[in-house]
Amino acid sequence: MPNSEEPQTVFQEILGFKEERSAFASGRVATMTRGANFWSRFLSHEWSSAALYLFLDVVSWLAIYRVAGWFRYDAFYATPFQFFVINLIQLCVIVAALYLVGGYDRTVEKLTLGYAAEHILAVTAAGLVSAMLIYSAATFDQTMKPSRGVLLQYLVASSVGRSFLVIGGGATAAHFYEAYKKSANGQQLEFVDVNEEHVGQPIAGEGSPIVQGNLASKLDDLSNRYSGIVLAERASSLNTQLLERLVHAQFQETRVYTLESFYETQWRYLPLGIIDPFWPLQTGFQLARTSPYHYLKRLFDVVASATALVICSPLFILVPFLIWIKDGAPVLFRQERVGRDGRHFILLKFRTMRCRTHHPDEDIYTREGDPRVTRVGRWLRKLRVDELPQLWNALKGDISLIGPRAEWSKCAERYEQSIPFYHFRHLVKPGITGWAQVNYPYGESDEDAVEKLNYDLYYIRHYSLKLDAMIVLKTLYTMLFGKGR
Repeated sequence: MPNSEEPQTVFQEILGFKEERSAFASGRVATMTRGANFWSRFLSHEWSSAALYLFLDVVSWLAIYRVAGWFRYDAFYATPFQFFVINLIQLCVIVAALYLVGGYDRTVEKLTLGYAAEHILAVTAAGLVSAMLIYSAATFDQTMKPSRGVLLQYLVASSVGRSFLVIGGGATAAHFYEAYKKSANGQQLEFVDVNEEHVGQPIAGEGSPIVQGNLASKLDDLSNRYSGIVLAERASSLNTQLLERLVHAQFQETRVYTLESFYETQWRYLPLGIIDPFWPLQTGFQLARTSPYHYLKRLFDVVASATALVICSPLFILVPFLIWIKDGAPVLFRQERVGRDGRHFILLKFRTMRCRTHHPDEDIYTREGDPRVTRVGRWLRKLRVDELPQLWNALKGDISLIGPRAEWSKCAERYEQSIPFYHFRHLVKPGITGWAQVNYPYGESDEDAVEKLNYDLYYIRHYSLKLDAMIVLKTLYTMLFGKGR
């Protein structure tokens, strides 16, 4: 007899399954309804689209950076904190740029060619600004390495055991060797004499590299042995065959440097020994009276100095008061300086030293621990606050914010008589801060004046927005970390 309870049980199970499915479907619909209500309420707010765009930007940026980090093996950062700070800086710059073009404004039409152009320009500008910030941070924090720096470390590692081949064995090559020893370059130098007059002799006395011969064989093995060739001989002393071989090496094998290009590329200054009276007539100078950057820089000087005078106005009350309380009057220091084209003007600074006696034997240099510097003046110099009155000179046009230091007319007359080509530094308007000031300590001698002139000549040769930006970053670092004197 068939079991009548079995169909009934199956029917009940089917009915229970349908009820469960119906309950699940009802719960799912309720959940979807609540979700839809949440999104509808969220999207009803004015700020909802901005928040959504911002969230997508952050997620996209982190994803891009994660992929980039994978390709460079996370070699950029020394600590997770650096990762956080760098990403935060870049995100802030990009978000600010997109905000300025209406990227987070729901009323701005995004699907237009005009907005697309603005978006591209904003992201490009943000990339340039953030790159400048990151590379400037890496300049002063040696634990950080920009992505190209990561590539460089592999290139440097691959160059271990290589050296620079210096063609020359005379006084010029010896002077280059002495300068190279004082630099941070770690690669060795090999010297070879073109005419083999100095073969077997040390280049600069005992303990220095021995000058070698057989230049032809060395030029045949450039790719594996040398990182570059430095030409420490005049081109007129080289035969045609050798010059052709060097040109071939420059374009196909390794970099060939003249002394000038090596100093500029590796050390960013120009030694007087390779300068001649026709140096300003060479091609490649970006400095010209008709240069658009010349007028742009003047506009920047006016706007920036006027703005800085307003922002720093409390200091123009506080600092003179401190000087007057501690050291009495006068609070301002006035001195005749030499500007562009040799024009004289009166430069203003906050007084940091006791008043000069104008005695003929008085030291014209301010030295380390100079007793003439007052207690307040020592701090003003350290923080570069004593330079603030020069903003008025910049506003008037006597000086620029960036340029070679304006020298005291008495010192300038002395230098022009003793230092060759010193007058070249008057081709540009002097500045409150400059390439020499941020790369060389405070001058205390005629020798220091020569070294600083090397950097001033480099600035004149490479006068540009990029170099001025580098000077600004280094100046800010000096002010923030009290590196002045």
